[in-house]
Amino acid sequence: MVASLLKLRFLVLRNSLKRSPWQLVAVIIGALYGLGVLFVAVSGLVALRFAPVELASTVVVLAGSAVVLGWIVIPLVATGIEQTLDPARLVQFPLSMKTMLAGLTLTGVLGVPGIITSIAALATIATWSRSPLAAVAALVAAVVGVLTCVVGSRMVAALSVSLSSQRRFRELSGILIFIPLILLGPIIFGVARGVSQSADALPGLAEGFSWSPLGAAWAVPADIAAGDRAAAALKLLIALATLALLFAVWRRSLAIALVTPRASARSSVSRGKIGLFAVLPATPAGAIAARSLTYWRRDPRYARQLIVVPAIPVLLYFYSHTSGSLALLNLTGPIISFLLTLAIYTDISYDGTAFATHLADGVRGRDDRLGRAAALGSFGLPLVVVLTIASVAVTQSWANLPALLGLAIGSMLSGLGLTSVSSARVIVAVPASGDNPFKAAPGAGLTTALSSFATWGILLVLVLPEIVLAVLSIVFVLPLLGWLALVVGVLLGSVLAVVGIRVGGALLDRTGPDLLTRLKALRGA
Repeated sequence: MVASLLKLRFLVLRNSLKRSPWQLVAVIIGALYGLGVLFVAVSGLVALRFAPVELASTVVVLAGSAVVLGWIVIPLVATGIEQTLDPARLVQFPLSMKTMLAGLTLTGVLGVPGIITSIAALATIATWSRSPLAAVAALVAAVVGVLTCVVGSRMVAALSVSLSSQRRFRELSGILIFIPLILLGPIIFGVARGVSQSADALPGLAEGFSWSPLGAAWAVPADIAAGDRAAAALKLLIALATLALLFAVWRRSLAIALVTPRASARSSVSRGKIGLFAVLPATPAGAIAARSLTYWRRDPRYARQLIVVPAIPVLLYFYSHTSGSLALLNLTGPIISFLLTLAIYTDISYDGTAFATHLADGVRGRDDRLGRAAALGSFGLPLVVVLTIASVAVTQSWANLPALLGLAIGSMLSGLGLTSVSSARVIVAVPASGDNPFKAAPGAGLTTALSSFATWGILLVLVLPEIVLAVLSIVFVLPLLGWLALVVGVLLGSVLAVVGIRVGGALLDRTGPDLLTRLKALRGA
């Protein structure tokens, strides 16, 4: 049965890649990039065979800890956890929990990230081949370490599914899950800064990680090579206990997710209560704006993108204090404006096949573009203005306020125009509504990243006049240029927003059926 699951995994992967050539390209590029990283990693691990034991231990433990942490954290904040075999689709088959867990674990190991991690982990055998017993311990540690990576990643995915059956958690999941990650950047920056100031801190840092769940497995062969077998035994127990705990939590979360229907989380709504639809104008654009605002408030896929609002001020404040100047804090409004508008650069992808209702009802593309842009602008524009003024008040740099406002407003309005066009053309694989918000199709992560970076580059070009005027005004203390940046930001941004809505609307009118076909292909219909 496990072999059948593995065969099914590759059949699903093959079929999904055949439907989407760009997804195939993304997988190939990702594999080539992974092979390059793997070559460097394996070469370094082989070279460590001839390095002192302390140096080899420090490098392996720190790198191994980073890999485990990356497996758990990076998919959540970047591309999503790849689940070719969605457990929710397997529940209808007579599979025991034991078989399902084994199959899902092996499919995780046999993915591109799993294969690269496994080969790199096995390369540590060469590092510790200086001692036969250490080489055997390295093999055991590699197996435990790779399983910890895969099981930890699957556990997070299963936890998100089981918790998402609760409506309140679905509405706040992005905030609840990502707020602790806001401090991850400052922590890493602080550790890196401390390490850069004293290279002698690295062995001590590695020693600390070697007693943690992240690095215990990787430290076992190092301790054996150093002759400390008691410490090696204790760290092996820590590694095995960590793996057992992750596996137990994963099994429990998966069991709950498989037997908890999503329909049980529905709530009744009183008759006549139509929410924002009763507040906004009774027009096609008004209805779409009301629906979009409801998504921003209650859909975890949208709410997760709002994490930049509290994250950016915290990070800029930290880095400003670290550098000894609060000047960076002034960029709060422009950066949030830049990132927030790009959150909808592929907005129709989140509609999924429900986009068919727009086509069936004959909604004009211009109304669709206007409604979506107005929804984000209704709270995004006031937000960035308030944050810009607040940051200037904290730094007491009121002379820079016009320039910063021009940059923030220009970025918001220009971004709304750009995303009105891009979302009428760009379709990427995203989690379905009510689905695991951290799931990603094979290769979708790289496809999304490439299209995101392309959109960022275009937006930077569009706001280049505001950037140049703002920089010149602040650097050379020319208030007139600051006011000019504000005027250009408002006027040019407004023009680009109107043009983008019109062009995007016309594009949507022409390509609407094609977009629906592509959406169905991504959904596997």
